[in-house]
Parts: sequence; C-alpha cells; structure tokens
Amino acid sequence: MSLDKILAISGKPGLYELKTQTRSGFLAESLLDGKKLSVSMRHNVSVLSEIAIYTFSEEVPLREIFSKIFEKENGGQAINHKESKNKLESYFSEILPDYDEDRVYVSDMKKVFQWYNILQSKGLTDFSDPKDQEAGEEEE
Repeated sequence: MSLDKILAISGKPGLYELKTQTRSGFLAESLLDGKKLSVSMRHNVSVLSEIAIYTFSEEVPLREIFSKIFEKENGGQAINHKESKNKLESYFSEILPDYDEDRVYVSDMKKVFQWYNILQSKGLTDFSDPKDQEAGEEEE
C-alpha cells in the first residue's frame, strides 16, 4: 500500500487507511485498532504522500525521510517519539542533516517518528515513489 492511501486526521490519534469515498467525505480505517471512521470534508486531513519537511535547499518528501529511517534502522523501529527533545533532534539530524531548524519543530519530528513506527509495525515499508514505479514499468 502506498502513502497515497495513508491519512493523518487532525484531532485523531495515529494514522488511517483510506477505504472508500462517500457522498459527504470518505471512510477510513485506523491502522492502530482497525476501527472504521467516517470523515467529513470539515476534518483537516493530510495525505502522507503530500507531506514534506523543510531543509535549507529544498522540501524533502516524507517518503524519502521514511526510507532513510528504514535504512538507518535496517527495517526496524525508529526512536520512540516520546524521547527527550535533545535525543529527537540528534536522531533527526542524522537522518536529515540539513533540515531547517527554524521551520521544523520537535512536534513535527515526533509525528514523523510515530508515523514511521506505526507503518513499520504494520509492515507498510515500501516508501518508493509510485511515479518512479510507473516510469520503470513504461520502460520495460
């Protein structure tokens, strides 16, 4: 499953998988407990494939950061998102050394680590770009 189907819903813990569209919004299933949730258009929803982190030179897509964590941890869990501010910042700078400290907050780092750990625990670790996969299929 690609990050195009994974959602973060403000005010709701964890991550959700987009299941189907409805007339007034869509149906999502929690990756934490499997409960289904009807989400209306008034909810603030972010699709993980659309999120990027600021660096001094560019915005790095979340999928690339997840891939770097995956490589660093050899496919294992990342640092716990409840660690101290210093540990989180140190770990994040190992993954993304040129992140913009003025625009990337510890709360953002916590979300990145928490989301990665949820995805990793569910075996959703294919962080490749679907556009790259399509290009590869066209070349064959």
